[in-house]
Amino acid sequence: MMAKMNYSSQGYFILLGFSSWPHLEVVLFVVILIFYLMTLIGNLFIIILSYLDSHLHTPMYFFLSNLSFLDLCYTTSSIPQLLVNLWGPEKTISYTGCMIQLYFVLALGATECVLLVVMSYDRYAAVCRPLHYTAIMHPRFCHALAVASWVCGFTNSALHSLFTFWVPLCGHRQVDHFFCEVPALLQISCVDTHANQLTLMITSSIFVLIPLLLIFTSYGAIAQVVLRMQSTTGFQKVFRTCGAHLLVVSLFFIPVMCIYLQPPSENSQDQGKFIALFYTVVTPSLNPLIYTLRNKDVRGAVKRLMGRE
Repeated sequence: MMAKMNYSSQGYFILLGFSSWPHLEVVLFVVILIFYLMTLIGNLFIIILSYLDSHLHTPMYFFLSNLSFLDLCYTTSSIPQLLVNLWGPEKTISYTGCMIQLYFVLALGATECVLLVVMSYDRYAAVCRPLHYTAIMHPRFCHALAVASWVCGFTNSALHSLFTFWVPLCGHRQVDHFFCEVPALLQISCVDTHANQLTLMITSSIFVLIPLLLIFTSYGAIAQVVLRMQSTTGFQKVFRTCGAHLLVVSLFFIPVMCIYLQPPSENSQDQGKFIALFYTVVTPSLNPLIYTLRNKDVRGAVKRLMGRE
């Protein structure tokens, strides 16, 4: 077993990606590059604006900046490699590069699951406990929640990545995906991987279903408060901020659930590539638009930054 592991570690993986549809590769390259540039520009805009404008030094924009930085790292962990593979005939990644990519994709994905829960708790505190909001969401507590999100994600990934790469690959190195993902890597193993698949199912349940339950609980409490509101202005403000977060939650969790929580079926691998493409490319590029469009705080911050106020 060790000999096989050493052989693999000295070689490389072939990322098959979208090679089954060679006529689509040029189109995919252009589309993915556009979305990647949108992701970089949009998320950097939120981070810089939140840092420069003192009016945005609030828990909501602190967590939003964390989400933007997270999305930048998440897309960069896989998309540049995909663009290189789509552009030329070489579709390889080194064993070490594959390990690093898998680790960061898992870590950042799990971190986003936890961070979205934290953001829903912030909205719960703002709407349901407005008089105590400043005391509840103290800056030190906000920083602790953000650090806890990152630590949970990276700890989970360290354990899961180690468990995945301990599986012998027997010299077969053709990964039927556009990045190093656990299900695709388990498919090229020559030993029984039921233990790995069970571990994947358990960790996916912990980092997907439990966060969703907590988010729905928070928004259930918010819905009760909103239904009792007499002010139309207050209702619209709550709907804008909470509606944006719920849309982001849906765009991230639904594709992830389709990948990790559904039983395998025919053509599921090909479908999985396009679903993974959605939550690694499209969702991070849409998040800045969702949070900034029709957002008075952001528009005001831009005007102040340009010296118009």
